[in-house]
Amino acid sequence: MKADVIIPVYKPDQRLHALLERLRKQTVQPGKILLMNTEERYFDPGICEGIAGVEVHHVPKAQFDHGGTRHQAVQYSDADILVFMTQDAMPKDRHLLEELIRPLTEGKASVSYARQLPAPDCRELERYTRAFNYPPQSCIKSAEDLERLGIKTFFCSNVCAAYLRRDYDAMGGFIRKTIFNEDMIMAGRMIQSGKRIAYTAQARVVHSHNYTGSMQFHRNFDLAVSQADHPEIFSGISSQKEGIRLVKETALHFLRTGKPWLIGELIIKSGCKFLGYRLGKNYRKLPKKVIKYCTMNPSYWDF
Repeated sequence: MKADVIIPVYKPDQRLHALLERLRKQTVQPGKILLMNTEERYFDPGICEGIAGVEVHHVPKAQFDHGGTRHQAVQYSDADILVFMTQDAMPKDRHLLEELIRPLTEGKASVSYARQLPAPDCRELERYTRAFNYPPQSCIKSAEDLERLGIKTFFCSNVCAAYLRRDYDAMGGFIRKTIFNEDMIMAGRMIQSGKRIAYTAQARVVHSHNYTGSMQFHRNFDLAVSQADHPEIFSGISSQKEGIRLVKETALHFLRTGKPWLIGELIIKSGCKFLGYRLGKNYRKLPKKVIKYCTMNPSYWDF
C-alpha cells in the first residue's frame, strides 16, 4: 500500500529539514510528503532542498483550520494510507512508518497512532505524563472497550497517526471547522461505526512539551470546547475520571521515586487543566472577550 505523509507547518526551521531527511531514510518510503504551510512569507524553500517528493502548499493564516487544512492536503494525495505528523515530531528510528502502518496493511485497524517519547529536555512531570498516555504496550481499541476505557477509547494523536484512506473517506474526512482535537473526533466516529483504532507502541516519535500552567489552561479550554461542540461523540463519556487517575498515579510516582516536591507543580498544573476544561465545557455561557482570553486560538473566534 502506498502511504503519503501530511505535515502542517508554521514558521519552520532546520528541524523540519531534519524531519524530512529522517522520513526519506525510513525502511518504508512515503510517496509524497505534503507540507501545508501557514503563510508563504514564513517559508524558506531551502528547507526542502535535497529532499525528494516534497510538495508545499501555502495557506493564509486566516484560513488555517486543524481539521480543514489537513483535509485539504488529503485532496493532493492518491495514497492508500494517509500519515499525519506535526513538524515537531521526530522519528525515533528508521522503522517508524513500517511499524505505524502495519496494523492497517494487516487489516487489524483503520487508524494507527504512534508512541510519543520525551525529548531530552523534557521535565519530570511531562515525562511521566508521556509514559502514562503512551505506554510500551500496544493495543487495539473498539466499541467493546468503551465501558472499560471510557474516553481513552477515542484517544488518538495526529502528532503521528496513519489512516486507511478508504475508511477516512467513508467518514467524510476530518471535521472542516474545529478549534482542536480533530484526531479524537475522527477516532470517535470510527469507533462508533464499528472500526478499530490501533495504538502502535513500536512506532516511535520523539515529541514533548514543557507547558506552563497557563499553557495547560488554554490547551484544556480548547479541548473542552471541541468536546462541547460534538456531543454526538463525547456526550456521556467523562474525561475527568481519566484525569483524576493521571494525577493520582503521578503523585504516587513522585513519592516512590523520592521527588515529593514535584507534587506541588502537579497540583498547580492539574488545577490549571481542570479550570480550563470546566470553562471550555461551558464556553457558550461566557462573553466573547472572556473566551478569547481563555483560548489558545483567538483567531478561531473571529467570525
